[in-house]
Amino acid sequence: MDFKLPIAWLQLIRQRLRMLTALAGITFIIVLMFIQIGFRNALYSSATQVHRSLRGDLFILSAQYKSLTSNQSFSRSRLYQVGGLPDVESITPLYTQFAKLKNPVNGQKYSIYVIGFEPVTSVFEIDAVEASLEKLKLPDVVLFDENSRPEFGPIADWYHAGDRVPTFEVYAFVAPLGYKVRVGGLFNLGPSFGVDGNLITSTSTFLRIFQPVGRSSDLIDIGVIRLKETANHRQVAQQIREMLAKDVQVFTRDEFIRLEKDYWAQRTPIGFTMNLMLTMGSIIAIIIVYQILYSNVSNHLKAFATLKAIGYTDSYLLGVVFRQALILAFLGYIPGLLIALWLYSLARKATNLPMILSTEQGLLMLTSTILVCTLSGLLTANKLRLVDPTDVF
Repeated sequence: MDFKLPIAWLQLIRQRLRMLTALAGITFIIVLMFIQIGFRNALYSSATQVHRSLRGDLFILSAQYKSLTSNQSFSRSRLYQVGGLPDVESITPLYTQFAKLKNPVNGQKYSIYVIGFEPVTSVFEIDAVEASLEKLKLPDVVLFDENSRPEFGPIADWYHAGDRVPTFEVYAFVAPLGYKVRVGGLFNLGPSFGVDGNLITSTSTFLRIFQPVGRSSDLIDIGVIRLKETANHRQVAQQIREMLAKDVQVFTRDEFIRLEKDYWAQRTPIGFTMNLMLTMGSIIAIIIVYQILYSNVSNHLKAFATLKAIGYTDSYLLGVVFRQALILAFLGYIPGLLIALWLYSLARKATNLPMILSTEQGLLMLTSTILVCTLSGLLTANKLRLVDPTDVF
């Protein structure tokens, strides 16, 4: 009885308009899920881009540290306490704080994130920063993030065109007067959900910018520690935890990144909202696909009853439903993927956020689509089990 008649496909294409409507619904759900996953990944990726670009193995932070955007400083002496350990190769104090950059075209001020370090060796794994170390040693020179949002003006365009970039003013918050700086180079980091743009400068220039608010060189925000190649990162981290006071905490690179992700995922409204939207989107996807499959089974109930009457088993008929679910999943996934790629490109250009669809994410979404359709098919299968040919005819 189990000859190779493509019943699942024939039932779907028998009513082409209904099939196209079903595919449109599944495609919409796939696009929705792609966008939600894209923005959630962009949230985590952009929030940790500074962490991932730092050239360090261990990081010392204040015990009050919550996230990179919430300023929490600690004594620089804590970092120097670990400099003599045999497994430590180098230590670098890092200063971070928000300021306001005055747009050189329209005079409007916008919040920008300023990072300062001693430009002896680069603390960033960014080639453009390393190439500009000599320029950073000059007073009042900054590097401008060319991926910053456009509110700061055409600073990067002027620099690329070879024009003389005018000096612009950076204001420490609540300071009535700005500090004039000039661009010595560009780098590529990009904004996040909490940061619109970035400046990198030397420690001396950083302290001059924030002198009006009493910023001291003795208070740093991140202590970056590089270990020797033979060092065990976790063991050294535990050793430093035991030797330092409880006003600081020590993290490996992975722990530092995970700390930031957890903050945005669990302690901010936007992280909670995105996770909730993703969960609700998955539930809605199951409901929509279930309705599509249930409607298809209902419309072909007599056909299924006939097949059952002539000897086809329940397992065969259930296989038909599952094959229909897989066909809809694959056919809906392809246009959904193409539309999502287009929307990712639009969002990336509009926000400068890292809206990137990786191969792994694409495959994960395909697997999720198949699972959603399979689960919906499983829920629909109950109707077939209860089909009695005598009741239908």
